Amino acid sequence: METLNTIFSAINGVVWGPLMLILLLGVGIYLQVSLKLMPIRKLGEGFKLMWQGRDSKHSPDGKPKSEEDGEISPFNALMTALSATIGTGNIAGVATAIALGGPGAVFWMWITALVGMATKFSEAVLAVRFRETDSTGFHIGGPMYYIKNGLDRKWLWLGGAFAFFGAVAAFGIGNTVQSNSVADALDSTFGLPHWITGVVIMVLAGAVILGGIKRIAKVAGKLVPVMGIAYVIAGLVVLVVNADQVGGAFGMIFTYAFNPHAAAGGFAGAAVMAAIRFGVARGIFSNEAGLGSAPIAHAAAQTKNPVRQGLIAMLGTFIDTIVVCSITALVILTAGVWKTGEAGASLTALSFDAALPGLGNEVVSLALTVFAFTTILGWSFYGEKCFQFLFGTRSITLYRVLFVLAIPLGALANLGLIWLMADTFNAMMAIPNLIALALLSPVVIKLARAYFNGEEVLPGEELDHDKS
Repeated sequence: METLNTIFSAINGVVWGPLMLILLLGVGIYLQVSLKLMPIRKLGEGFKLMWQGRDSKHSPDGKPKSEEDGEISPFNALMTALSATIGTGNIAGVATAIALGGPGAVFWMWITALVGMATKFSEAVLAVRFRETDSTGFHIGGPMYYIKNGLDRKWLWLGGAFAFFGAVAAFGIGNTVQSNSVADALDSTFGLPHWITGVVIMVLAGAVILGGIKRIAKVAGKLVPVMGIAYVIAGLVVLVVNADQVGGAFGMIFTYAFNPHAAAGGFAGAAVMAAIRFGVARGIFSNEAGLGSAPIAHAAAQTKNPVRQGLIAMLGTFIDTIVVCSITALVILTAGVWKTGEAGASLTALSFDAALPGLGNEVVSLALTVFAFTTILGWSFYGEKCFQFLFGTRSITLYRVLFVLAIPLGALANLGLIWLMADTFNAMMAIPNLIALALLSPVVIKLARAYFNGEEVLPGEELDHDKS
């Protein structure tokens, strides 16, 4: 066990090191510049399309949809992707970034999100452009499929590598880590035993997961907006209470993004490089831009236009980081307790509690519970599609059962090594995806240009996965 821990610690230090952050930011900046900042300029159009995409029966141009277009509405595809991204990163990840990198880390989280919008747009465009239909008639897509269908056969191994890392990472970052976080939070706040939490989550999640993407999307389409809005409202209430500190919080964010922060109280101080490193790393951990997970959900959307789905998909990064993470960050910075040396979810809970005495812990615990639950739903679908790519359509039921059974194990386990392995495989998912995004960027740029010139943009040929 000690040897495994040493090995994975060494690998993790490399895959989440400066080179990975440069690769993630570099590809994102390249795509954003190549698209002439279109994802930022067309943000309003993205929200318009998202609102229109709530209807699973008609496309935004008013034409009726059929099952041949996809399995879920464009809106529910975004909600499924958001169900996996809005999670512990928005509560614990932001707090960790501030605790280790200072207030300036928040600025670099914002920059990561603005760059990541181009990455997420490109991922979804390629996911719809190169998706296939399997033997059951369901649409399947994601990095493994745009590698397989968009690049030469010599790159097929890269798609297999992504699928392997994704299937394994789902059990960690999208399952056991989430159930363990919920069990810890409910135990410390309400005294609920870990095993009860694990069993309850298993039963509830199993009822959804075993129903497949349509049931997952249906639940996500209702739960994600409600939980996201409720958390933002709770955060805004805290900011109203701390209104006199909001200006100072923004001042600290911009000042310490470019200047070192001296040690104060329990805060050890942070250099500018620490602010950049932790801001970028936690931002990517939260919104998953570049990891290749979200396009798996967007490939199932009822649309024949990859660019339109790309415009909806990029909102995931904006909502996750610019909206939800910013609320958490401002609550922490206005409360003033971030200098005590606390980190993670406990820092966020203390900050809420400072403004709402007696309620802060409950707010954060409940938010963490719902966020983690929906993350489990979203990642179950990601892992399932990766597993299907490797072992075929018949393997889906086996994966779903194993995924559900792992939930209570995560609630009871000591997750030190599992967290490390999951975090490592999570980063290793990004490498094949970023290579594919760079190589296929001309396709994205060509399709985007055609769409905004008013030309017809088709999803590409329908491919039969089980025969190819």
